[in-house]
Amino acid sequence: MKKNEISPLLRGLSFDGEKGDIVVSKARIDYAELTCTVDELAEKYEKGMQSIIVEGVGAFLLGEDYDDAVNGTTNAQKVVGRVAVVNNKVCVVTGGAQGFGEGIVRELIKNGALVFIADMNVDGAKKLAQELNEQEGRTVAFGVSVNVTDEKSVKKMVEEIVKTVGGIDLFVSNAGVLKAGSVKEMTLKDFEFVTDVNYVGFFLCTKHVAPVMELMNQPQGNYFTDIVGISSKSALEGSNKNGAYAGSKFGSVGLVQSFAKELVTDNTKVNTVCPGNFFEGPLWSDPERGLFVQYLNTGKVPGAKTVEDVKHFYEAQVPMNRGCDGEDVTKAILYSVEQKYETGQAIPVTGGQVMLN
Repeated sequence: MKKNEISPLLRGLSFDGEKGDIVVSKARIDYAELTCTVDELAEKYEKGMQSIIVEGVGAFLLGEDYDDAVNGTTNAQKVVGRVAVVNNKVCVVTGGAQGFGEGIVRELIKNGALVFIADMNVDGAKKLAQELNEQEGRTVAFGVSVNVTDEKSVKKMVEEIVKTVGGIDLFVSNAGVLKAGSVKEMTLKDFEFVTDVNYVGFFLCTKHVAPVMELMNQPQGNYFTDIVGISSKSALEGSNKNGAYAGSKFGSVGLVQSFAKELVTDNTKVNTVCPGNFFEGPLWSDPERGLFVQYLNTGKVPGAKTVEDVKHFYEAQVPMNRGCDGEDVTKAILYSVEQKYETGQAIPVTGGQVMLN
C-alpha cells in the first residue's frame, strides 16, 4: 500500500464523529509512538497517537490541526455546535486566488477551516495563503497549483494535498470561466474553452478527489465528506447570448446528481451552489475582460452606452438590489456540509432573482 493511501486511512482511523486528524507524511522521523506493518495498523492504532511509522511505507505525524501535527502539540482550537461545521477540516477551493473563490477561502478560514487555495495563478494563491497565515498566527492555508482542464495537473494537486495533510473533507469546485456571445457568432474554440473548465474540470476534480474520500470512510464507515460545485443561477434558467456558460452549468448539475447517487455509498455528498452575480469581482468588473465590458460590446443590454449602464441593468434584476458575495455563497456551502441528509441538490443563492418551482 502506498503512502498516499495510508494517510487517508489514518484520517479515517482517527475520525472523532466530525473529522479525522491532520496527517503529515514524512520520509522518516526519529521517534514514533507506534511502529507497525500495514496489516497491523488498524488493530494497533489508538486515538491520540501523534507519530506512526508504517514499515515499508513511511512515517506520519498526526494532530488536530496542521501545527499540532508538525510540532507534536495539542493547541488546536476546539469548538462545538454549528461553529464547528468546518473547524480544523481540510477544505480545497479551486479558483481560490481571486473573485468568488477568494471570498469563499476567507469565509472558510473565519470558520476555522484549513484551506488549500488551488489556482493556475499559484503565485497569487501562495501570496494569499501567506497573508492569511500571518493574519491568523497559525497555519490555516496553503497555495497549490492546478489547471482543472489538465488531468495530470488535477492528479498532482490531489497527491500534494494528501501528502501534506492526509485527505480532503470538503472540495469546493469553484474554478470557472465565461465567454459571452451569440450562438450565431461564437467560435468553437471559445465554446470548448468554457465547457472544458466548467464541465470537464468538475468531472476531473471529482474523479481524483472521490477515491481519497472513499479511503477516509473505510475504517469506520461513517466519515461524511463533501464535494460542492459552485455553479450559477444560469444553471437554473437559460441565459441570453450566454449559451456556452449556461450549458456548461446546466450540465454540471447533471454531473452533481449523478455523482451524488454513486458516491453516497462512500458517505460523500455532492451538491452545488447556484449563486447570483458577483458584480464586484473580476469576472464582472475587470475593465478589459469583465462581463460588463463583454455584454456592452456584444449588445446584450439594449440601449446600454456605458459599463455603468450595464451594471445598473443587472442590479435592477435582483429583488434584494445587490449582487451576491463570498459570504452568501459560503453560508450555502456550510449548510450543505452540516446537513447530512441532503445530496444531489442545486442550492440557489440569488437574492430572489431565481426562485425554484
